[in-house]
Amino acid sequence: MIKRDQTGTGHYRRHTLAAALALSLGFTGAAFAQSTTSTFFGQAPVGDSVTVTSQTGLSRDVPVDSTGHYRVNNMPVGTYTVQLKKDGTVVDTRDNVTLTVGVNTEVSFAPKTLTTVTVSANAIPQIDVASVDSRSVITAKDLQRLPLGRTAESIALLAPGVVQASGYFNNALSFGGGSATENAYYINGFSSSDPLSNLGGVGLPYGSIDQQETYIGGYSAKYGRSDGGVINQIGKRGTNEWHFGGQMIWEPRFLESTPVNRNYPNMALPAHYSYADASLPGSIYQYRKDDKQWRTVYDAYIGGPLIKDKLFFFLSAEAEKVEGRSTNNVEAAQEAYLKYTNKLQKFYGKLDWNITDNNLLELTHVVNKQPASAGAGDPTQPTSGEYYAFNYGNLSSGGPLGLYPVYSKNSTTLDIVKYTGYITEDLTLSATYGRNKVLNYTTLPGLNPDDPYIANPNFENPAYTGGSPITNSTTTNQIGSPNAQSKTHGLRVDIDYHLGSHDLSAGIDNMYFSGKDQGVVTAGPGYYWRYYQTPYPNNPIVPGVVPAPGQEYYARKRIYTTATSMSVSQKAYYLEDKWQVTDRWLLDVGIRNDNFNNYNSSNQPYVRSGNQWAPRLGVSWDVFGDSSLKAYANLGRYYLALPDSVAIRGASASTYTDQYFTYTGINPTTAEPTGTTALAPPHSSDNEYGITPDPKTFASTNLRSEYQDEFILGFDKTLGDSWTTGAKFTLRKLQSAIDDVCDMGALANKMQSMGLDPSLYNTTQPGCRLFNPGRSNDFLVSRVDGSGYASVPMTTSDWGFTEGAKRKYYAVNAYLEHPFNGKWQARVDYTFSRSYGNTEGQVRSDIGQTDVSKTEDWDYASVMVNSNGVLFNDRTHTIKAYGAYAITPEWMVSGRILLQSGAPKSCLGYYGPQMLDPSTYGAAYHYCFGQPSPPGAQGRMPWTQRLDLGVTYRPMFADQKLAFGLDVFNVLNRQAATQWNTTSENSPGVVSNTYGLGLYYNQPRYVRLSVSYDY
Repeated sequence: MIKRDQTGTGHYRRHTLAAALALSLGFTGAAFAQSTTSTFFGQAPVGDSVTVTSQTGLSRDVPVDSTGHYRVNNMPVGTYTVQLKKDGTVVDTRDNVTLTVGVNTEVSFAPKTLTTVTVSANAIPQIDVASVDSRSVITAKDLQRLPLGRTAESIALLAPGVVQASGYFNNALSFGGGSATENAYYINGFSSSDPLSNLGGVGLPYGSIDQQETYIGGYSAKYGRSDGGVINQIGKRGTNEWHFGGQMIWEPRFLESTPVNRNYPNMALPAHYSYADASLPGSIYQYRKDDKQWRTVYDAYIGGPLIKDKLFFFLSAEAEKVEGRSTNNVEAAQEAYLKYTNKLQKFYGKLDWNITDNNLLELTHVVNKQPASAGAGDPTQPTSGEYYAFNYGNLSSGGPLGLYPVYSKNSTTLDIVKYTGYITEDLTLSATYGRNKVLNYTTLPGLNPDDPYIANPNFENPAYTGGSPITNSTTTNQIGSPNAQSKTHGLRVDIDYHLGSHDLSAGIDNMYFSGKDQGVVTAGPGYYWRYYQTPYPNNPIVPGVVPAPGQEYYARKRIYTTATSMSVSQKAYYLEDKWQVTDRWLLDVGIRNDNFNNYNSSNQPYVRSGNQWAPRLGVSWDVFGDSSLKAYANLGRYYLALPDSVAIRGASASTYTDQYFTYTGINPTTAEPTGTTALAPPHSSDNEYGITPDPKTFASTNLRSEYQDEFILGFDKTLGDSWTTGAKFTLRKLQSAIDDVCDMGALANKMQSMGLDPSLYNTTQPGCRLFNPGRSNDFLVSRVDGSGYASVPMTTSDWGFTEGAKRKYYAVNAYLEHPFNGKWQARVDYTFSRSYGNTEGQVRSDIGQTDVSKTEDWDYASVMVNSNGVLFNDRTHTIKAYGAYAITPEWMVSGRILLQSGAPKSCLGYYGPQMLDPSTYGAAYHYCFGQPSPPGAQGRMPWTQRLDLGVTYRPMFADQKLAFGLDVFNVLNRQAATQWNTTSENSPGVVSNTYGLGLYYNQPRYVRLSVSYDY
């Protein structure tokens, strides 16, 4: 093996062909999370030149330097021909070299004859010694081979350290212990994350994915705004060859296994505790025998040249239809089942223009239309559905009720323009501009504005119902504003310059988000009712509210409105140097500065982050100098911005009041209680009475953004000619968190200790205040007469807390891999990890709280007592394995295995042995039946045990362009619960019948049939 001298000339040292990495689902590489390009490099005879030519005709020619090295930077991913030229004549060729996103792909030429050589790298295990990060790259061919769900999240779950987040958050993921909102999504280098709450993102039509990069740590200073993980999808593009094809998929209802029914838990309760309804334990809560669905998917694509070697296009469309049934649980407002039809449509278009070999222009257009929830009332819309009668007494079904569920529209349109200019052989300029528009609103077809939503009708006083609960036509308590929408636009500019032994980069990365009429309003007349029954009518319902003597039945009236507008500005710039110190040592040094500003509905700033410096340092060591063993390390800081949704129930006006009543009757039409007697005035725990908070006082004046420090140490090793192995240790520590604090009494006490009269100040402003738990926070408090503000410093102890926010994650991953060699491939990962502390992150999974950085945590000191424990996203043991084997040239079998320990169980109840409620939050404290109960203290949910199998037939008579597929998911039909209900009590001593109830389950076994044609 020829090496350059140890003094360094700025070229990465030789390692085996990196294209094998992508084709083998490798998990290391020198990628950047939002990148769409890669680099060729290698060795060749001095005085020669090297030309790389893509399938689009894009060609770049570079000379071989005096040390016998060459480098071609920032080339679009795809398939290339690499040629060695002597005096302008081709003397050696490497054909069909796949350039994978971000991977430094080496193609070397030794001094030789005029022979043209075709190289296939698929069977070559390799170690990329030019990388310091942790990621996976999966290509379109991998997606064809493996039995996977057709989403970006399903693909990302192959990566170690990635787990399914709470079922409350749909398909969202947790990376390395982070919460579900701490990730970033990209399409062709531009953000496709949910602009409102950052909970998930938009993906491409499945057949349009050329490569998906899943970043699980250690990314460079070029990228930020995530302390979890990154999913970057790169779409296919047209080439000089015409390609077209399509696929049809069926997941028939009759081949789906029956979902398990959900029953009320029947636990042995401690003394002096009893269930709210003693007749319910062990009985059926939700009947699901017929809750199955039929899915059909049709997609098609076409791509090719509009002008050969110059202008290319690629178009694809995907239409998905899901028809199914879902039965309401026994506590729903209607005893019914829903027949629904959901339709999802995706479109992807890309135009590539090689203006010259040194100037490229890319245009991308993505449309994604999907229902946000099952069911709707308008058959002409993408989603439709209707409720039908169901009798839990005899489990029989009836006819249509004329009732409809919420219709939800969730439509995204994304446009991206990217320019790449190769100014010189060493200098490259790229600029990306994108914009994203999202419409996301909900309506309730047939809504009667006089009918409030009725919750818990089974707890209505039977003396007024005749034993049959009374309901009305309103099927939901909340709907979104009909004008709800979000917009995003951003500009990114990068300059890369190769200078000696250094690869220097600098750039800006700016994003702007705005939301209009985001949030919810209460359906119907603007309030809804919830009925209650208590076996202890003399006990307080909440502090200050006691039922009338002898009255065990009462009702709560809730008014809840949060709709508002807002915007966010995020700006960043960075500097980075990838320095080849010696032939074996690579040092990656970078610094990034992030600046975040959040604005309320009046365009007034309520959070200004200032400069935030994030250093990144990585090192890679080619131990033996032959690319057979690499040791690497990475240390970095990552800042996380506050999304638009923080303004909802925070910096903008909201109303959230509860009022309790006894009643003497129930209206037979509206189901409202009649003859009501108020037990207390309307109350809002957080002073949410529809008044906009002062933006100067909403957040602490020295608020710091959430940020996390990460350390990675690992190695990769080749084993013979066919295998690679490795191990990695990851440590993440949350250094600063943002949440809200609501104990304005503590603020008033501090003011009094400072000699200020709290009665002269607005200490009880609407809502709560943003702060950094565990740090000293300075707050402005306005004077009642409007004459100014007082600055009040609040320490951790001033609030009554004993410690600040804590989240630590550590993991050890080991893997063994056999890359695909044309016959078979396999990979197995084992990960041991722990995620612990008192703060999950921006959201809270155990109770499904999506109020980003405004969770119940830290609202009051009492809520945080006993809060240290194992966090929800902890999965101690995980085994992931997958592979494919070509039995014959026509037949291939594949499989995937997931074995994973369950999520921690928690229990929330009233405070202390005396069952108090100091924050008026109800059963929200880390106590269970009067005993301390930290997160995870109740054990764990069952293990996830999943086996997916697939078989593909590609007949030779169709030149293997035609394929028939059969995939079976969850072959063993393991339907374990993945999460339970944590709230233990309805009122002090009254145990909720749903405490410990399984909320979400693994999907039953189902079968996918497919036929596809690719020309």
